[in-house]
Amino acid sequence: MSSTMLELEKRREAARAGGGQKRIDAQHAKGKLTARERLDVLLDHGSFEELDMYVEHNCVDFGMEDQIIPGDGVVTGSGTINGRLVFVFSQDFTVFGGSLSERHAQKICKIMDMALKVGAPVIGLNDSGGARIQEGVASLGGYAEVFQRNVLASGVVPQISLIMGPCAGGAVYSPAMTDFIFMVKDSSYMFVTGPDVVKTVTNEIVTQEELGGAVTHTTKSGVADVAFDNDIEALLAARDFVDFLPASNRAALPERSSDDPWDRIEHSLDTLIPPSANMPYDMHELIAKTVDEGDFFELQPAHAGNILIGFGRIEGRTVGIVANQPKVLAGCLDINSSKKAARFVRFCDAFDIPIVTFVDVPGFLPGVGQEHSGIIKHGAKLLFAYAEATVPKITVITRKAYGGAYDVMASKHLRGDLNYAWPTAEIAVMGAKGAVEIIFRGRTPEEIAERTAEYEARFANPFVAASKGFIDEVIQPHSTRRRVALGLRKLRGKSLENPWKKHDNIPL
Repeated sequence: MSSTMLELEKRREAARAGGGQKRIDAQHAKGKLTARERLDVLLDHGSFEELDMYVEHNCVDFGMEDQIIPGDGVVTGSGTINGRLVFVFSQDFTVFGGSLSERHAQKICKIMDMALKVGAPVIGLNDSGGARIQEGVASLGGYAEVFQRNVLASGVVPQISLIMGPCAGGAVYSPAMTDFIFMVKDSSYMFVTGPDVVKTVTNEIVTQEELGGAVTHTTKSGVADVAFDNDIEALLAARDFVDFLPASNRAALPERSSDDPWDRIEHSLDTLIPPSANMPYDMHELIAKTVDEGDFFELQPAHAGNILIGFGRIEGRTVGIVANQPKVLAGCLDINSSKKAARFVRFCDAFDIPIVTFVDVPGFLPGVGQEHSGIIKHGAKLLFAYAEATVPKITVITRKAYGGAYDVMASKHLRGDLNYAWPTAEIAVMGAKGAVEIIFRGRTPEEIAERTAEYEARFANPFVAASKGFIDEVIQPHSTRRRVALGLRKLRGKSLENPWKKHDNIPL
């Protein structure tokens, strides 16, 4: 018996050693943690239970039969984050560069299948050189097996990807299909084809960081959600983030006790809106003063800044926040902001997370570039997302709500449950000056000015919309948190179903 126990411990030590001390040291020299060290930070202490520690690859080509390392380049299993079950995989760059083999993929698929069965989030820590070339098409088949499970899990359990090293070629499509992507600055990158291929094909010279680094994907492309300075920051943020999410689409929202009074009054909000309609203000202030303890986990903060998205809590329960940001492009909706918010709204709806929308939108961004790039189709994504959502939807219009953008931003017409407006709200087809210049084309400047003042008196307030029932109540800014909290209480039992369909056909 003792010899069997010794053999077990010997095999465990071999698996824990990964690619050996030399490669572990090389990983540390790059400022990166190893696969197992990352799991130690991510999961509650002592909670990790590993599966498939002894799995080995089955390749016998190109001398691979002489290179056998238990675990085959990925650590898989389950653990807890603040006591809540999650399934994880962590690719080990010290073993064959974290490359994906057939068996490596099977390990990932196994924990994804388990997560689907029991209803728990999947968190993937990606650090891989890509497909294991020695295995050829078997490796590609492994990727496709993972992709299939990403699709089946979508909308059933939350999927989070942390890119903590290279992620290139076909490997990028698994994270792309997950719900959220976190990256690490200067040590992680994602691209379909690398700088060398780009140079050969297009003659463009670009670095890995410029092509697909964390800053690139969290500012320009919007592929990733947040960029962090190092592995530790990313992993700790993931712990905080998971706390906002339900375990599955059948699980209740997580609750956290809060001492923040639900009826807290914020008199400073009464002066948030500047006296001039053309002056910006920071919508972050309204969000922070509405959610519990000002705790707002913002997603994609560096991309499409004209709209804000993220999670907060009200009375300890998670809510999704969408808000126009007047400080950027005057809060106009454009292609990037529409796509950013639409995907977020659909995630919230899939997991029964109520959506609170703060509106200050002068319309869609005009321009040849926007039109030629398909603003019609992309803007329709946000419209579609809000219209199909059956979760509780509360909307607060703070200032401008003009044109089609008024409709899009969770209006009463898109089955908004409670639609509030501040006294400073202006709900109209367009701004007064533009409207008058169309209606009274050819009039003198004096007449235009007179008619503009008349139009403003008529429409630069929320009462016309309220008189038609499009606004449920005009509320004082200082009572916004109280009103939203009460509304969410009322709507907890909301039941609404869309007509039966195999699936919808969102304008992609």
